[in-house]
Amino acid sequence: MPGGRLTQQDRRQIADGLAEGLTYTEIAARLGRPLSTITREVARNGGPAGYQADQAHQATKERAKRSHPAPAERDPRAIDDLEEQFAGIMVTTGLSRMTARVLASLYLTDSGTLTAGELARRLQVSPASVSKAVGELEQQEMIRRERDPRRRHDRYVIDADALFRAWMASARQNTLLADFAHHGARTLGPTSPAGMRLRDVGDFFDHVGQAMLRAAEQWRQTYATRQGQSLDSAESERRADA
Repeated sequence: MPGGRLTQQDRRQIADGLAEGLTYTEIAARLGRPLSTITREVARNGGPAGYQADQAHQATKERAKRSHPAPAERDPRAIDDLEEQFAGIMVTTGLSRMTARVLASLYLTDSGTLTAGELARRLQVSPASVSKAVGELEQQEMIRRERDPRRRHDRYVIDADALFRAWMASARQNTLLADFAHHGARTLGPTSPAGMRLRDVGDFFDHVGQAMLRAAEQWRQTYATRQGQSLDSAESERRADA
């Protein structure tokens, strides 16, 4: 297909064209391909004199395998230890033990998504325990819920924006605390000891909240740039193999 990867038949037509003495431009026109695709294909596979279609096709497949190696086998015990350490760290941030375990399971699952039943089986706990944990995570916007129309049940998902959403939720909480503290300071009197104390609390949460918002926006811009670079790299690899 024009613009897609070269097929084995395409490569045989390139070999035939070279054998006939056609120019790269003529071969490109015959296949309906960009000239750069033909010149790159021939150059990386032996040149005009040494180009062989079947060998070129096999070499391209081997390069693709090297570019996308098979994932290494994982040690289940190491994964269990990693999940336990992750959950322990999240408990120190204020999450309940069960909620931290659910979050760790979602983060360390390649798909980043599990149903309530899958979580219950994975953690060997009751569905009610899972339900309470995912409710807490949803409230903090650390996960999101998706409806699976085929199986008629919900899936819980952690994605690239999960931390961003949780951070923004925390920033909003800081803003609410700042507003409350400033209101309390005015009510108590800004020169009273309690009023001055609340004023300082309000200033603190206002400062922290604004800093969190700036940091979140900087991260979003950085992440978008990185994702764009990854897509460009993937597209370059695709074109190089075409």
